[in-house]
Formats: sequence, C-alpha cells, structure tokens
Amino acid sequence: MGKTSSRFKVIRPRLWGLCFFWAFFWIGCDHESQQLDVPTPFNLVLPPKFPELPSSPENPLTIEGVTLGRALFYDKSLSKDETISCASCHVPDFGFSDPNVLSRGIGGLTGERQSMPLINIGWVDRFFWDGRAASLEEQALFPITSHFEMGNTFPEVISRLTASPKYPNMFRAAFSSHDITQTRIVQALAQFQRTLVSGNSKYDQWLQGKTSLTTEEEQGYTLFFTEKGDCFHCHGTLLMTDNRFHNNGLDDVPADSGRYRITKDPADIGLFRSPTLRNIAFTAPYMHDGRFKTLQEVINHYDHGLVRSPTLDPLFFNGRPKGLSEAEKKALIAFLNTLSDPEFIQNPAFRPN
Repeated sequence: MGKTSSRFKVIRPRLWGLCFFWAFFWIGCDHESQQLDVPTPFNLVLPPKFPELPSSPENPLTIEGVTLGRALFYDKSLSKDETISCASCHVPDFGFSDPNVLSRGIGGLTGERQSMPLINIGWVDRFFWDGRAASLEEQALFPITSHFEMGNTFPEVISRLTASPKYPNMFRAAFSSHDITQTRIVQALAQFQRTLVSGNSKYDQWLQGKTSLTTEEEQGYTLFFTEKGDCFHCHGTLLMTDNRFHNNGLDDVPADSGRYRITKDPADIGLFRSPTLRNIAFTAPYMHDGRFKTLQEVINHYDHGLVRSPTLDPLFFNGRPKGLSEAEKKALIAFLNTLSDPEFIQNPAFRPN
C-alpha cells in the first residue's frame, strides 16, 4: 500500500500532463472544425461607376456558396433524365444565353421562349421575360421543375445530391450543415449567378478614359442616346436596361401575352422585360421568341417595323418610322459591338469547376 501510494505520487504529474494534452488537443480540433464550418465572405468587386449591388441579407455571398452554386449550375443530374443543366440553356460563350431560337428541355421538348442572358442578373428585381419571379432564389425553382425544361422534382434532386460523394461536404462548407434542402440548392445557384458581372467592355473603358471610340462607334453612341436612334429610353442606364416591361410592337395580337400571364391585367398584354444589351453581339437570336437572327433585323424593326396594338408602349407612338440610313444603322451596330466584354465571356471563374 505504501509502495503503491508512492508510485502514484510519482506518476500523478504525468497523468495530469496527459489529461491537459488531450484536452487541449480535443479543444483545438473542435475549434478547427468550427472554423471550417464558417463560410468565407465573397468579396465581389464591382466595375467602376456601377451601382451598388442590391443586398441579399438572407443569402449573403460566400466563397463556398458560390463554388457550390457553380457546381450545381453545370450539373445535369438536376434534370430528370440527367441530360440538361442550367448551362444547357445559359451557355457562357453566348453571354449565358441560348443560341437556339427557343430553349430545349429534356426529351427534346421545346420551350415557349428564348432563354434570357444571365448578365448582371444581380441587379434585376423581376425575372424571366414576364417577371414571374421576384428573386434569383425564386427564379431557380422554375426550370428544375418545369416539365419542358428539367422536368424533375426537388425530392429527387435532393436524393441524388445526398448520394453524391462530393455534395454533402460542399453543402456543409457553404451552409455549415450536411443537410441538403430545396432552399439551400436555390440559394447556392443564386449566389453563383450574382457573381456573373460584366463591366469591362470597350464602352466601359471609353467611359473611364482608357480608350477611344472610332468615328463610327461615336456616331452610333450619339444615335443610341438621342431621339434619332431612340434606344436609351429602355436601355439607357449603365446596365443597358431599365429592367421594366414594354410592348415593343412585335405583333398586333401577340401569340404570347407576356406579362399578362402573371398579372392578368389587360394593359400588360404583349409586355416583356427589357434585356440588357451588354454582350448583345453574343446573345443572338433576339426577342422573347428569338424571331430576329441579327442586330440588323432588330434595328430594322425599331426603325420601320413596329406594329401598333392597344398596349404598344407610348415610347413608340411618335417619330416612327425613324428612317435611319444604312450608314446610321451600321453605326448603331458598331456602338452595340462596343458593349462586348470578352473578359466576361471567357472568365474561367464562370466555367465548370
């Protein structure tokens, strides 16, 4: 008993040392784990003179969230037959638009409209041509479940992502939880899309005094921002869109009633949201139904092709036909081409992981 007590007195300091060591080790590991669970804020640098990006406090940008959204954006497993991803109809090379006249979904089904470009989409407050969604998060709900787009259900998407070897950890990193939910899927997609900012075109560089426009481009600029060309009413902001709804005189009796489908207000028949003109050279064909293949056709429409109807926007009541000369039309196209931003189109951060 005496010897045992003596030995214990000898080893007791060592036992306490071991206890403290394992305690610190465990605390350190747990602290590290907690640090890994906290998403890192994403510092989105905006182009000079751009307006502040509308805040999304319920879904702040994080590096892990944007990375997850980017992976989901290009993942065909979101569609029922695993043949369609978001990028199938929003192709980077085409300004995140669709080169097809009408967008195509699973099983070869064709949609009713052309996909809108995803450019500076973080400044938009109504989504789709008819404004049916009020946020990017809400917007992401539609294509996944639409029968002629991805045709899937969220329970099935969640089941597939949960079984994936990579997604549980990516969701944990982005949302501090392994749980994969509908809300987190659309939040991640929205985060990635908010980073799709284009603001380094020749036009931007000219506004910053870094380059000069050709004589023809300057003539097009003047036409664009005066009543002669009359483009600035709907596309006059730095974002090159007013993000509002207009009937721009395509049909007297529109086959697609546009905004009216959502509001049921007869005054909204034939109204569609103005798309941005940034990177317009990459986003053909044009209009909600892709009816115009070239910018020349678009300019001809606004020059002398407008069709009157009860809901035609008053902006188009007067001064038509414009009677632009071929040289003036060419100048307008030259200016529109200065809105191209190759850095945006080729940005590797916007491509598949």
